[in-house]
Amino acid sequence: MEYRSSWMTEELDVFRSQFRKYLAKDLAPHAEKWRQQKMVDRSAWRGLGEMGALLTSVPEAYGGLGATFAYDAAVFEDIESVVPEVLSGVTVSSGIVAHYILNYGSEEQKRRWLPGMARGELIGAIAMTEPGTGSDLQSVRTTARRQGDGYLINGQKTFITNGQTADLIVVVARTGGPGAKGLSLIVVETAANEGFRRGRNLDKIGLHASDTSELFFEDVVAPAENLLGGEEGKGFVQLMQQLPQERLIIAVCAVASMERAVKLTVDYTKERKAFGQPIIEFQNTAFKLAERKTEAMIARVFVDWCIGRLVAGDLDAVTASMAKWWCTQKQVETADECLQLHGGYGYMQEYPISRMFVDARIQKIYGGTNEVMKLLIARSL
Repeated sequence: MEYRSSWMTEELDVFRSQFRKYLAKDLAPHAEKWRQQKMVDRSAWRGLGEMGALLTSVPEAYGGLGATFAYDAAVFEDIESVVPEVLSGVTVSSGIVAHYILNYGSEEQKRRWLPGMARGELIGAIAMTEPGTGSDLQSVRTTARRQGDGYLINGQKTFITNGQTADLIVVVARTGGPGAKGLSLIVVETAANEGFRRGRNLDKIGLHASDTSELFFEDVVAPAENLLGGEEGKGFVQLMQQLPQERLIIAVCAVASMERAVKLTVDYTKERKAFGQPIIEFQNTAFKLAERKTEAMIARVFVDWCIGRLVAGDLDAVTASMAKWWCTQKQVETADECLQLHGGYGYMQEYPISRMFVDARIQKIYGGTNEVMKLLIARSL
């Protein structure tokens, strides 16, 4: 009996059927080019916007579909399964940045930015990480000082997804004293903004089609009305409120990757022969795949339950942390064992499993390292 996620509906089935065809026909043929240029073309963003695949859980009044997070999860799963090169940029802009604007933006801010993001005309990034401050957000040094009708922003950020292409950057900056209460979120519009500079497109071991950058702010001007939340000092609380969704998105993508890795490897081991028989007929191969299929199913059921909790509005930070660390740990283990079962071919970049192996590794790091996830869970004991 085939498992069906509890949040799936007939309407979502129809949407996904068309969406997968679009991904396979219109985007997947460009994947190699995007990996080579270390960036996804803006035409892909506009195409996703035309398909209604961006900002699906944002209200129609702001250009979205007005659906629930279930639609976001479906979009992210299908991208991971068909053309993962596009995934990290879309999850950040559509799944994270748009929701900071939706949840904390004024009516004017939402109407100014969200429709363009939904159409794929505006790409969003969030600038949290700085050199020397990864998961420790309270140590942010970037400053935003009030001057006249706006803010002057100074500082440096690194490892910023969509950094080369972003039109809107939610900057975590210090508007007050040290610690959490001194942080605010300010949206920087990058077009013709003097003092804003994109550094190099960082050379990563994986996620080769995702532009990841250093960003520099030297007296960058942001109008006062670009502050999210209406008053200063709310940034840390806003970040904490949104992190459960961010971490669940990472877990959703991890499960889709695990399922894809198992499927690819089952197909490969049925065709590949050694010592006169398909290698899936060797007990070691069959047992390894049986273990990984079981773990992928456990991860799927847990993440589906978490999606239900998020849609209902009661997914807590501890449960999201559990999903993030366990699913990404199993994703890395699954990619490793599935590559092993491909033998030498698994080490060749022309085989998807090789790319899945290197792409998986970052999942244990961003969105809060898995060690930090365990710390958060331990505090609840």
